[in-house]
Amino acid sequence: MNVLFLTIAKINSLGDSGIYTDLLREFYKDGHNVYIVCPTERREKKKTYLVKETEGVILNIRTLNIQKTNIIEKGFGTLAIENQFLSGVKKFFSEIKFDLVIYSTPPITFSKVISFIKKRDGAYSYLLLKDIFPQNAIDMRMIKKGSFLHKFFMKKERKLYEISDTIGCMSQANKNFILTHNPNVSPEKVEVNPNSIFPIEMEEIEEERISLKKVYGLPLNKKIFVYGGNLGKPQGIDFLLETIETTKREDVFFLIIGSGTEYNRIKKWFESTHPKNAMLMKGLPKEQYEKLLRACDVGMLFLHKDFTIPNFPSRLLSYLQIKLPVLAATDPNTDVGSIIESAGCGYWTISGNQESMHTTIDKFCKDSKKYMEMKENAWRLLVKEFHVRHSFQLIKNRLKNV
Repeated sequence: MNVLFLTIAKINSLGDSGIYTDLLREFYKDGHNVYIVCPTERREKKKTYLVKETEGVILNIRTLNIQKTNIIEKGFGTLAIENQFLSGVKKFFSEIKFDLVIYSTPPITFSKVISFIKKRDGAYSYLLLKDIFPQNAIDMRMIKKGSFLHKFFMKKERKLYEISDTIGCMSQANKNFILTHNPNVSPEKVEVNPNSIFPIEMEEIEEERISLKKVYGLPLNKKIFVYGGNLGKPQGIDFLLETIETTKREDVFFLIIGSGTEYNRIKKWFESTHPKNAMLMKGLPKEQYEKLLRACDVGMLFLHKDFTIPNFPSRLLSYLQIKLPVLAATDPNTDVGSIIESAGCGYWTISGNQESMHTTIDKFCKDSKKYMEMKENAWRLLVKEFHVRHSFQLIKNRLKNV
């Protein structure tokens, strides 16, 4: 079987670990041919190029900057990428008949490419829904409700759902949201297919933790609460900074690692406030970042309090992989907090409620036995609910029923 995967995520190699590469390697291990189309953004200063690896072929299409850039270029880039991807598929994969096309949101503007593949090859189409747009932009006040842009993107969204044979949602709350707000979508074509990876259990070595703390200048005698990932408006950065400023415990230290549209604002805040209980670090390469996580004690998830859509941050998996208990500060619509609490591997609080936040931080510090139990439960949750083999099997089962 020939499998085509479309994404705006940058995929350098199928040998890398991640929610998409881990899934695609499962197809390769199952005997299928894997083809990927992803962007090489303008800032990389490269032309469209092809990479052939043992596990598959990666077509890097030259695009505008579409991630971590200003909203104008991001908008034009998102609109243009559909035709750019379609041209690339026609030029480089003209002789290949695809049996399955998988694609992720964002963006929602892949309809033309998917329709072409389905019509030409009779391929089965599977959407991995990682972002509910344009409602998330409405929530963040990036697009005005009822505006021309809103109506335009809603039309694109409906078309994408319509041509998708199956829609895989990140959680039950995601699935419920899609079915509630899209009555034209058949419930039979929607299922829960969460963010997933191939779990690799790592040995905890105390000497390594101490060494890493010394290298990065982290305190040796405090519990490190780490936030790693995108630093943008969707993360509700104001609440994160407010938490740092109002936390008075002497045994707690906050580490923020990442990049994004809000990074410079956070940097200015650090430079003017000089918090003694926190450190800001520019985003690190994936391998280096995941190694540094081993020196930390609690992983933090932040989502803006105004979200009406149920986001489900993929960085949760990085925390679970190294057995980090999780503190989630989110809007009330996502189910990520209830999932970690039900699994006994962390605590959830509503974003914006500072009193509850401090109570939640205290819980991680006062009971060492409970804390160790949460570490083991984190690993169990990852293996049970977010193993990539499960995601792969869901897609394969859909193909069996065609």
